[in-house]
Amino acid sequence: MATQRRDAAIVGIHEYPSRDVEGKVNALQIKAASAAKALADAGLNWSDVDAIYDAGEGAPMSGLMISEYFGIKPTVMDTTGVGGSSYEFHAAHALRAIREGKAKVALLTYGSTAHSNAMAIGAGGRGGSITPGDNMETFAGQTLIANYAMVAHRHMHQYGTTSEQLAEISTATRYHAMRNPEAVQAMTDLEFVGIQETSIEDVVNSRMIADPLHLLECCMVSDGGGAVVIASAEVAANCQKPPVWILGTGEATKYPENGGDITTSAGAQSAPIAFAEAGVKPSEMDIAMIYDSFSITVLALLEDVGFCAKGEGGAWVQGGRLRFDRPDDGPALNTDGGGLSSNHPGMRGIFLLLEATRQLRGESTAQVDDARLAIAHGNGGMLGARHSAGTVILGRD
Repeated sequence: MATQRRDAAIVGIHEYPSRDVEGKVNALQIKAASAAKALADAGLNWSDVDAIYDAGEGAPMSGLMISEYFGIKPTVMDTTGVGGSSYEFHAAHALRAIREGKAKVALLTYGSTAHSNAMAIGAGGRGGSITPGDNMETFAGQTLIANYAMVAHRHMHQYGTTSEQLAEISTATRYHAMRNPEAVQAMTDLEFVGIQETSIEDVVNSRMIADPLHLLECCMVSDGGGAVVIASAEVAANCQKPPVWILGTGEATKYPENGGDITTSAGAQSAPIAFAEAGVKPSEMDIAMIYDSFSITVLALLEDVGFCAKGEGGAWVQGGRLRFDRPDDGPALNTDGGGLSSNHPGMRGIFLLLEATRQLRGESTAQVDDARLAIAHGNGGMLGARHSAGTVILGRD
């Protein structure tokens, strides 16, 4: 721990509260409102921002217009867009820019009206423009959720994983969501049936969406957004809230290959890099903010980032060990309720950073006592196909 570098920290955060904006605001307005409140949370001003990070979800050619929209003049601009893990990539890039002395205050923002726009994210097509795999996949009509179902089936076949084990993911995140007023309001606004803690039986008896994935194993489609302010150690020393240090980061990508293992994600490559830089181990994590588009996403990623060996995830998650009130059993999973029960506007990576920060500040609605270390791991694209992985290790003083 003594050799850890503390060059950059998350000093300001805000999560847009509404998951159903009903067309009253657009993505850019969500981004701007969130940015203003995140800067206020840090005790900083728009004029302090000299680095802007944007994944292009708010408008086309975001690199040319986002600074103008915000009225700032950054000298570092990064428009990396790799799906849901974009914001973990942005955090890594902000850390590097600050270390190099090119920036002191970085602003990351996200905004989406996926629900209001009735985007068919999971049940629709695979999305995006032409990719190298189109000739092998799209013609057969494979949807996004079918891709994840294929990974779940393979995991079950190869390792004996059961639906009851996968359901542990959904029951843990719903347990946390019911303690988060914004998540409860989200489920209410999005007209969830049965807004309550769920059991394993509730999950496996919910409607089948894409065999073997049930309704309660699939993320919601919501509106929403947020902002994160990352600052140098010099700036962080004078901010309003205690710093949450970026201790280590890792980035990777993976795509279909002959003989490849679709149950192993790019996280198996990015996580060791992040842990090595941070000088800590997975077993030391108090909080695990893991991208949860579907239950199988979490199970595979928990294995890949090192909490257990490949194929052992099903047994490892059993018995409710992922709940925030079981600190001796391992990290608490997605304590805001996750994409399964709090929000998923299309790219959820920024919310992983937000809740990890809240936990390390002691501000979560499902607070782990004396939480000191957290992992935020994003998965962008599609598990089992081409995707990205961004791993960020966070710690407090």
